[in-house]
Amino acid sequence: MRWTSMLAIYVLFWAFSVFLVLPFGVRTAEEAGVERVPGQAESAPHEFRIGRIAFRVTIVATALFLLFVANYHFGWVTTDMLDFLDVANGV
Repeated sequence: MRWTSMLAIYVLFWAFSVFLVLPFGVRTAEEAGVERVPGQAESAPHEFRIGRIAFRVTIVATALFLLFVANYHFGWVTTDMLDFLDVANGV
């Protein structure tokens, strides 16, 4: 696999991981024990720490990407294994 393909796949894993990581560790103003800003939604996070979130996303994306590369190299799961409708045999 070329390095440009690997980079593109890593970026996709990183973007997907954002949605996996965002809901964890979020505290609302009520949970933090502070007053809400007028007009603020009840579910809005009290503090949004982009650095911490980016670090967590990078860890998750790197782990998933390493699993992907290992599967690509060793062939643990192939497309034939995922052909549940037996399309490859024309059925």
